[in-house]
Amino acid sequence: MAYKMIVLDLDGTLTNEKKEITPKTYDALMKAQELGVKVVLASGRPTFGIMPLAIQLHLADHDGYILAYNGGKIISCHTGETIYNKVLAPELVPILYDEAKAAGMEILTYQGEGIAATRKKDKYVLHEAFINKMPVEQYDDFPRQVEFPINKCLIVGDPKPLHQLELRLATKMQGRILVYRSSGFFLECVPIGIEKSQSLARLIASLGITRQEMIAIGDGYNDKGMIEYAGLGVAMANASTEVQDAADYITYSNEEDGVAHVIEKFILKK
Repeated sequence: MAYKMIVLDLDGTLTNEKKEITPKTYDALMKAQELGVKVVLASGRPTFGIMPLAIQLHLADHDGYILAYNGGKIISCHTGETIYNKVLAPELVPILYDEAKAAGMEILTYQGEGIAATRKKDKYVLHEAFINKMPVEQYDDFPRQVEFPINKCLIVGDPKPLHQLELRLATKMQGRILVYRSSGFFLECVPIGIEKSQSLARLIASLGITRQEMIAIGDGYNDKGMIEYAGLGVAMANASTEVQDAADYITYSNEEDGVAHVIEKFILKK
């Protein structure tokens, strides 16, 4: 199979623990793009948090794409055009806020080039700020201070109670919002229909690419759908057993240039 697109999760996949692309992975991606393979960066991160990596990989020169907010917003790096955008209904935010605070957790969203959070110094809020290289502003009256439109909210907290909140919200908000974890301590709260595989289906339909011609690589719970959807679904060695079980192939970890290994094996065929 001649693959025409490679879709990459970022944290735990494309980047190492320092949130950097290693030279080996960078070189492999540049060689793939020179062969005409489109690169798509698909992440729960906001657009602003993805853009530096898109610039580093020269996606604008190679007709690459960004899927931000778990696919809530699709942008062409070449034209700057927003191809798809779905926002969160404002009336849902106070409900999410109340549920988060009742569970003793924090909630955040994205405002321009910054993060708006209910507690600026929370360790998980600070981790999200580190990932995206974005400043944090504390909103003491979060539901009223948030400026709409927004694409998602993120509830953060310790994994076990956060999972219980996930189950409760999935029942309470069924048909109104999707909730799923992108890591043990991050709970994504996004509009109905927003999931990486569904947004990839929208993108490839506009490009004349089939899912069989796509490689998707990820490590998180929110990558499972796109791994199952792609012609070649790849899980990182650092992915959970559940994610690995959904994959066609398991590559090395993000600390061992797992993305480069896939490119070399299935695209460059070294």
